[in-house]
Amino acid sequence: MPTLKLRRIDLSASNATAQLIKLREQFRGDDVATPANKKLYTAVFGEPLTPVQAVERICTDVRDKGMSAVLQYTEAFDKVKLKPDAIRVKPSELAEAHATIGDEFLEVLRQIRYNVMQFQSGLLHRDAEMRVSGKHELHLRYRPLKRVGVYCPGGGAAYPSTLLMTVCPAQAAGVEQIVVCLPPKDTGGYSKEMLATCHELGVTDVFRIGGAQAIAAMAYGIDGLTPVDMIVGPGNQPVALAKRFVFGQVAIDCLAGPSEIVVVADDSAHPDYVALDLIAQAEHAPGAAILVTWYEPLIEEVQNSLEKRLAKLSRADLARESLERYGALILGADKQAAIDCVNELAPEHLHIQTRDPDAFMDEVDNAGAVFLGPFTPVAVGDYAAGPSHVLPTGGTARFSSGLNANDFRKRTSVLRFTRNGLKEIAEDVIYLANKEGLTGHAASVEQRAHDNGPAARPKPKPEKAAQKK
Repeated sequence: MPTLKLRRIDLSASNATAQLIKLREQFRGDDVATPANKKLYTAVFGEPLTPVQAVERICTDVRDKGMSAVLQYTEAFDKVKLKPDAIRVKPSELAEAHATIGDEFLEVLRQIRYNVMQFQSGLLHRDAEMRVSGKHELHLRYRPLKRVGVYCPGGGAAYPSTLLMTVCPAQAAGVEQIVVCLPPKDTGGYSKEMLATCHELGVTDVFRIGGAQAIAAMAYGIDGLTPVDMIVGPGNQPVALAKRFVFGQVAIDCLAGPSEIVVVADDSAHPDYVALDLIAQAEHAPGAAILVTWYEPLIEEVQNSLEKRLAKLSRADLARESLERYGALILGADKQAAIDCVNELAPEHLHIQTRDPDAFMDEVDNAGAVFLGPFTPVAVGDYAAGPSHVLPTGGTARFSSGLNANDFRKRTSVLRFTRNGLKEIAEDVIYLANKEGLTGHAASVEQRAHDNGPAARPKPKPEKAAQKK
């Protein structure tokens, strides 16, 4: 087997910052198509569209033509020819998958669901209020979204974990209507595991639609699928671009890209543990896997461990390709250099394997999820712990956060003032409104604050009951 060719970055080098930026930006080629996709887009659209152009065409067609466009693009991209009545998974199919899946699978599902629901329910913001007696009341009220769409990828594997990590937070928030779209493949809309999971979670609106057409169908609606208020869930490049296109028509969670991890380690770290964490993300293929350390011997130790572990991995070729294309072994002069590097990369997953991981974490501002210590592999968070594994990628952890139950709830401000309360605040409002030239705003306050109010209207007399003849 050839030697693993992993890039190495020395943070003391003059071009280190440029190398880090290049590393972080690798997954941001929004409008760059692979050779295979270029060929496919030309075959489908009759011209070599960019990914952005192709997705915009798909979404617009689904919006304007509905089911016929969904069926057309399902055949073109998924190579599956479906009839309209096969798009929605029948309740009997969900029930049959659940009945035949096996008790062990269901027991695991139930335990993980319990973990996620316990954690997510504990996060929920509560209604808040502030009262000033006789003057005013201010409230903040939370209400769940009515209808949410979940996209679960299924191009290369079935992901029941993604259903758990998206549906459960929505249910914890109180969302009553949940739609799930799965690609029409054996790893998606025809997967017994996926259908059984939907049934176990109580989701009955399940559709065999994948890619950008699935996002558009949930956003705009098609026959049998009522539009949703929010779309969540990871996906490939067309899915992310479609979510960006329909944003504003619906809310979205984030523009999640391929998975990524940064492992920070010092001389206390076990090189095999580090190597396994890097491989776990790389096997997503693509997946970025990066080691940051200020203990130089660890670089070679992890390199050697990666070679040894890859030789035993079923997806070794895919993981190797990801490591060589998107991975890196980064050496800093000291702990502070590692902290600065992590904050620059703003990784989706940050695993801290140092003598004092809590102290290191205190200095980290930018990370989607943090895993502390040698016995907290990212896979625990991916599958069972409780926080959702839908996290910001591509450096967007600088300004965004992972999915949680509160993302499925709307905040509404509620205000009530008495006459005395209004009089107390009126002059400030009138002054600022006039400064902005909004004299109507000022007048709406001034009239109420400075007069005695309208005369009380007499109560209407109750209507006499109709006399019986």
